[in-house]
Amino acid sequence: MTGMGVSSVPELETARLRLRAHRPDDHDACTAMWADPAVVRYIGGRPFTAEETWRRMLGSRGMWSMLGFGYWAVEEKAGGRYVGDIGFGDFRREIEPSLVGMLEFGWVLSPQAHGHGYASEAIAAATAWADVHLPGMRAVCLINEGNAASIRVAAKAGFREWRRTTYHGEPALVFAR
Repeated sequence: MTGMGVSSVPELETARLRLRAHRPDDHDACTAMWADPAVVRYIGGRPFTAEETWRRMLGSRGMWSMLGFGYWAVEEKAGGRYVGDIGFGDFRREIEPSLVGMLEFGWVLSPQAHGHGYASEAIAAATAWADVHLPGMRAVCLINEGNAASIRVAAKAGFREWRRTTYHGEPALVFAR
């Protein structure tokens, strides 16, 4: 299944997390996360405005309709607190090597959710979903070479360094699984 006509976002659950569609009431928590300098340090380096965050949320939902995959909002099952975003897209980045047509994984968690193993837990659920629903798509992730925490999470999820590149003037690593 590679898109066109998929309008709903599947809900996934792990022991502690729920991966679900973004909702309008996520906007405040999502904006706070994307405005945090620690969160964006390796993702463009510039905090996002509330408007930019809203567009990001709309894009997360829209990818599911256009591609048949996209990003989930991550919430804690105990209490329902929004703690981040995880998923995959095909961003048609202008980068070498080209990642077009590949399943590009990405994840971001609010600082209060760091250090609890949430990223690894959510990635395992997303990977299992992709293995069933998107078989044969090459899974990759693009990580700033200074982002040691994300590199560790990627390695734990079975990603291995594939290529070194530059993206928006910054050294970056492309991992594949």
